[in-house]
Amino acid sequence: MRIYLDHNATTPLDPSVSNAISATLRDDFGNPSSVHHFGQRAKQLVDKARSAVASLIKAEPPEIVFTSGGTESDNLAIRGAADAMKSTGRRHLITSAIEHEAVLNTIKALDRQGYQTTLLPVDANGIVSVEDLTRIINDKTALVSVMHANNEIGTIQPITDLAEVAHKHGALFHTDAIQSVGKVPISVKALGADLLSLSAHKFNGPKGVGALWLKRGVRLTTVQTGGRHERNRRAGTENVPGLVGMGIASELAQQKLTESKQDFSTLRDLLEEGVLQEVPDAAINGQRNRRIPNTSNISFAGVEAESLLIALDLEGVAVSTGSACSSGTLEPSHVLRAMGLPSNRVQSSIRFSLGTSNNRADIERLISILPALVGRLRALSSGSSRMDKDRRPVESNSGSSRGNR
Repeated sequence: MRIYLDHNATTPLDPSVSNAISATLRDDFGNPSSVHHFGQRAKQLVDKARSAVASLIKAEPPEIVFTSGGTESDNLAIRGAADAMKSTGRRHLITSAIEHEAVLNTIKALDRQGYQTTLLPVDANGIVSVEDLTRIINDKTALVSVMHANNEIGTIQPITDLAEVAHKHGALFHTDAIQSVGKVPISVKALGADLLSLSAHKFNGPKGVGALWLKRGVRLTTVQTGGRHERNRRAGTENVPGLVGMGIASELAQQKLTESKQDFSTLRDLLEEGVLQEVPDAAINGQRNRRIPNTSNISFAGVEAESLLIALDLEGVAVSTGSACSSGTLEPSHVLRAMGLPSNRVQSSIRFSLGTSNNRADIERLISILPALVGRLRALSSGSSRMDKDRRPVESNSGSSRGNR
């Protein structure tokens, strides 16, 4: 039996979502921009999906701009808002040091184009300080972008307070809510943001579709040129089957949140209690109280995270060492480094992220195999260290070898 504990990377399609996508692919092939029956049928499906996504975040349907996913949504928000604000003389952009690369690399790209950019630090729990933003922001700031919940540690930021600071200085506020939509209730009005990004495959919808919520009245420059799709805000024929799937996934997520069936905190707490009790020198990273309920980031002293990931995978348990979008690199987590954690703790961290397919038996299985795996890897690491020490050359007492021929 394989156990999937990497839901922050992606989630499995809900059966009703996959059924709806299949039916749309088969029966509703029309272009939503066409005026005939087939086109109007497709447009109705897109409109229905738009309403479902809007309802999930307590927004209005016309405020939803469909995209190809979270990365495009972040790019459209940041590049579009920055360009729209350029005529006002505002060319200063602020984000946090622990953002997803979709935000960080976009900010870096704009920095190379002449924008002034600033990274907000975080504390040891991964929280952005409102005081730090108040100190850094100025009358040239165009946009502040701070994620709602972090993808590696799950920490939820004080978005309402941060957005208030931005607005006091005339700046727009964007939040990447890709990891929190569908996991915790969200109201865009309560958050106080101007733009919010989300992605379907993070809440049991399909890959390749996402959305940007754009507050009514906020100006945004189109990043992708072409036709006048999405109210002239994003060019390109809509992915109708994918959007139908996103709409169904949104309805299911809202239903589960309303019925309190989407709270993974009980399983997460069971996982953390089991690890801390059974595995010596394990430590939880990040804010334990204010975070999304499905995420736990744990360091295992004396163990290389990649080795533990592989060992768990061989036992049928899938986890990650951080963002899936950064996999394949040997770089340590920029999130944990920004929190000031020592390098050995950063390099021994594993992310466990729960989802709808998980149950108590999954957690009990993990706890039953984890102590032995960690113990074995620590023994191997300790043995390797002793061998390296034994192999070190012994210095000659007669001075430099170069002068003793």
